[in-house]
Amino acid sequence: MSANTGTNPLDGESIDMRDLIRNGRIGSFQLTALAVCVGLNMLDGFDVLVMSFTASGVTGEWHLSGSRLGALLSAGLVGMAAGALFLAPRADRIGRRTVILASVWIVSIGMLLSGFAYSYLVLGALRVVTGIGIGGILASTTVLIAEYASERWRNTASCLYTAGYSIGATAGGAVAATLIAHHGWRSAFQFGAVMSFLMVPAVYWCLPESVDFLISRRPDGALAKLNALLKRLDRAPLATMPAAAPLGGSHHGASVRRLFVPALGPQTIYLWIAFFFMMAGYYFVFGWTPRLLASAGLSAHQGITSGVMLSLGGIVGTILFAFIAHIVEIRRLTCISLCATAVLMAVFAIATSHVAAALITGLLLGALINGAMAGFYAATPPLYPPGVRTTGMGWAIGIGRFGAILSPIGAGVLVDAGWRPMQLYFAFAGLFLVAMAALAAISSIRSRGQFD
Repeated sequence: MSANTGTNPLDGESIDMRDLIRNGRIGSFQLTALAVCVGLNMLDGFDVLVMSFTASGVTGEWHLSGSRLGALLSAGLVGMAAGALFLAPRADRIGRRTVILASVWIVSIGMLLSGFAYSYLVLGALRVVTGIGIGGILASTTVLIAEYASERWRNTASCLYTAGYSIGATAGGAVAATLIAHHGWRSAFQFGAVMSFLMVPAVYWCLPESVDFLISRRPDGALAKLNALLKRLDRAPLATMPAAAPLGGSHHGASVRRLFVPALGPQTIYLWIAFFFMMAGYYFVFGWTPRLLASAGLSAHQGITSGVMLSLGGIVGTILFAFIAHIVEIRRLTCISLCATAVLMAVFAIATSHVAAALITGLLLGALINGAMAGFYAATPPLYPPGVRTTGMGWAIGIGRFGAILSPIGAGVLVDAGWRPMQLYFAFAGLFLVAMAALAAISSIRSRGQFD
C-alpha cells in the first residue's frame, strides 16, 4: 500500500485507519509497539516464576508448610485475577495506554517492597498488589497487539508477544538463580523491581493508544491523537473523526453484561471454561515443578534448572507456534497443542526422578504448553468488537486466574496429603483436555457462522 504523504487534511469518511493497519505492512512504528508489549509480557513471566524460584528460600526462612507455600504461590494470581476483572476493563473507558502505564507503576512498587517483606503475610499481600498490576497490563497489551498488527500477521504477532512471557521467565530465572545463590531470595524481587521501573519510560514514549478506543470512545483530543498516529504511519491528517463501529461506538460503559448479548454469550461461556482449565494446568506446571522435582530427589538447583528448561522450551515452542499459526487456523492449532500437552504431562510424570529425562521432557512440555497459551491470547481479541474487547479479554484472563489460583493451593493440599509428583502430573493432565473441549466448542459455534 503506497503512503499518502499529502499535507491536506482528509475527511474522516475518506480513510479507515483500521483498514490501513489491517491491510498494510507492519512498519517500524508498529514493530516498536510490539517490542514494548513483549517487554511488558516479560514482566509477567518473571513475576510468576520469581515466586517459584524463591520458594525454597522463603520456605526455609519462614518454615512454611506445603499449604502455606501453595497459598503464597497463589497470592500473585489472586491479584492478577482482580487486575484482569476490575482494572483491565477500565481500559475500554479511559484508554489502553493509560491503564498499562498505571499498571506498570503498580508492578514496580509491588516488586520493590516484596524484596523487603518481613513476614509471610506481608509478602503475600504484596504479591496480590503486584498481581493487580500484571492483570491490568496483560489484557490491554494483548488487545493492542491484535489491533496494531496487520491481518496477515496478527496471529503471528500475538504469539510472538506471548513468547515474551517465556523469555522473561528464562532470562529472569537464570539471573534469579545466580542472585539467590549469592544474595538470598530477596535479591530476585529487587532485580524484578529495577526491570519494571525501566519499562515506565518505554511505555510512556513508545506505546501508542488504541485506534479502536480513540474512534469508538472519542475521548478529549481524540482527533489530534489520531493525526499523531497517522503522522507516524506516514499518512495525511484527518479533518474530522472517522465513523465509529456500531457496537464498539456506544458511549455506554463497557460492562460485562455486554459479553452476554445473544451474539456473544455462548462463546463467552465456553471461553471462560477454556481459560479456567488451561490456566489451572499451566500454573500448576510452572508453579510447582521446581519444588516437586526437588522432592522427587533432585537438588534445589536442579529443580530451578527444570523451571528454566520449561521456560526455554516455551520460547522455542511459542516462536514455532507463531509461524505455524500463519498457515494453520489458530483455534485448531491450539486444540492440537492442548491434546499433546496432556500426553506429555503423563510422560513427564514418569520422568520426574531422572534428571536428564526430566529436563528434556520439561523442554518439550514447555514448548507445547506455551504454544497453547499463545493460541489463547491470539484467538481471543477478534472474538469481541472494539467497544468491549479489553473487557472480554480481561474477564477471560480473570476467570482463568481463578483456575490458576486454585491449582497451586490444591496441589499444596495434595502434597500435604502424601501425593507423589507422578500422581499429581497425571491428575493435572486432564485439565488440558477439558480446555481443549471448550475451545473446540467455540470453533464449532464460529464455523456455523452465527456470530461472525
